Amino acid sequence: MAIIAVAGGTGGIGRALVDAITSRGKHEVKILSRKANDSLAKEIGVPVIAVDYSDVEELTRVFEKNNIDTVISALFTMPVAGVAPEVCLIQAAQGSKPTRRFIPSNWGLPLDASHQEMTPSVPMKLRAAAELQRSDLEHTVFYPGFLLDYYTGSSIKSYMSPLIVVIDMEHNMAAIPGSGNTPIAFTHSLDIGRYVDAALDLEKWDSSYRIVGDKSTWNDFVKSAQAAKGTPFTIIHDSVEDLKKGRVTILPAVEKYLHLMSVPNKEVLSQFLGTFGQLFADGSFNIKEEGALNEMFPEIKPLTIKEAVEAAAKAT
Repeated sequence: MAIIAVAGGTGGIGRALVDAITSRGKHEVKILSRKANDSLAKEIGVPVIAVDYSDVEELTRVFEKNNIDTVISALFTMPVAGVAPEVCLIQAAQGSKPTRRFIPSNWGLPLDASHQEMTPSVPMKLRAAAELQRSDLEHTVFYPGFLLDYYTGSSIKSYMSPLIVVIDMEHNMAAIPGSGNTPIAFTHSLDIGRYVDAALDLEKWDSSYRIVGDKSTWNDFVKSAQAAKGTPFTIIHDSVEDLKKGRVTILPAVEKYLHLMSVPNKEVLSQFLGTFGQLFADGSFNIKEEGALNEMFPEIKPLTIKEAVEAAAKAT
């Protein structure tokens, strides 16, 4: 049994990871958070340790005091003044005697320098990756494609904030980036948690792992959504040229959920959707299935797109 620290484990992907680790019970888990949360700690039976992510020495002391073997980061990686929190986490893990493993916060697709200008989070992720390469920590990164959580409605548990991307299940509408014919990997966050938990048992890690919960083109995804709801959708195609300019179709459900999304306004959302639209269209999310963790852990049965949209149809 190893003791795992999940940074950012009170919500989102981090909470899904915590749930998976505690559910199987093979490893012990502790949550790192910017502030204490006694009610959550009591509710789920997992300690929530308040930390200052900018203080490397404090983080090192926390890791050593709690005998942390593996640090998993689920931090929201956006530009900050000073040293990035994830870099501080890596430096602290490097300085901690019992800590030997680290998983950075990517949870999407492989990134390189060609993605630098697409979104402010990419340089932060690449900086963390470079810091890990300089360290002695064993590390890996997980590429699960795009989150299936956004298409399940409220009937399937998720800790992710709503995000209306491409398909609006409530209003029977889709704004498809490009031709819509490029395959995309989708994985639900709870399944990501189960695969990561399973990978913690591996004696030696590969440099990266792929997860493919299910795969579909957007055109076929819309067909599945229409079949689940038993009604045709209004379908719009946003050209790649428009996506590059941040000109995207804003779906009706955005009005309802914008205050819950991790974006301040529609203008920022348009830029975000334009970026992801380009990544959908150019094949960046076409995660290869061969050799993915699905093959290594066939006992894990991830949520399918059909199951997701059928659940959403029942909830709307």
